[in-house]
Amino acid sequence: MNDKVIIQFLGSGDAFGSGGRLQTCILISGQTQFLIDCGASSMISINQYKVDPNSISTIFLSHLHGDHAGGIPFFVLDAQLNRKRTQPLTIAGPPGTSDWYPRIMEASFPGSSIVERKFPVTIKELEPGKADTVNGISVTPFPVSHGATLTSLALRIGFQGKLITYSGDTEWTDSLFAAAHEAALFIAEAYFFEKKVRNHMDYMTLKEHWHELNAQRIIFTHMNNDMLDKLRGVDIETASDGKIVEI
Repeated sequence: MNDKVIIQFLGSGDAFGSGGRLQTCILISGQTQFLIDCGASSMISINQYKVDPNSISTIFLSHLHGDHAGGIPFFVLDAQLNRKRTQPLTIAGPPGTSDWYPRIMEASFPGSSIVERKFPVTIKELEPGKADTVNGISVTPFPVSHGATLTSLALRIGFQGKLITYSGDTEWTDSLFAAAHEAALFIAEAYFFEKKVRNHMDYMTLKEHWHELNAQRIIFTHMNNDMLDKLRGVDIETASDGKIVEI
């Protein structure tokens, strides 16, 4: 299929709102709409950019940190109380998502995990290395390195004949070669410019590898102030809140 796929960065920031940016939330639109990650500020960006959340069938989560998944309770409660949603919602995330979901609901809004709603919420766990299909969207999760206490995934998504890869949060790991291979778009974390820290990626390390990735287009996101202050020295495309690209 050659239908256009539209990607909008509803949030391109890090956990701390560096540069005044909203937390990670990426909207993919075509014959259906879905999100990649849903950080705690996601309902702000959804409203700011006039997105209809009832049109979103699926939310893919790369990992369960608050700046990537903390918006789920707000999304679900908004769907119930404000949008009067009736369409099913699927949340697909790493192993542990099924146990995490009621905990995050209760931590945010006590009692909300047992409320009966007019739409079903289906939790699906993605097995690292195993290709899957969720609501007609193909996804292959690759294990990445973002701390030993949780499973973090890079997501290789096939949608309308196009491949989109999202690194999630990770330090450099060779699994990104397979995840990004021949992708129409590779969305990669570039947290620092050149500083090497555990669990996060820096621009200079990515620069060493990007010709080996064989991705058609690369966009950096999830940048902190160190990276944002050096954007004039960056010779590759970067995300910003509200940015729209087509593939």
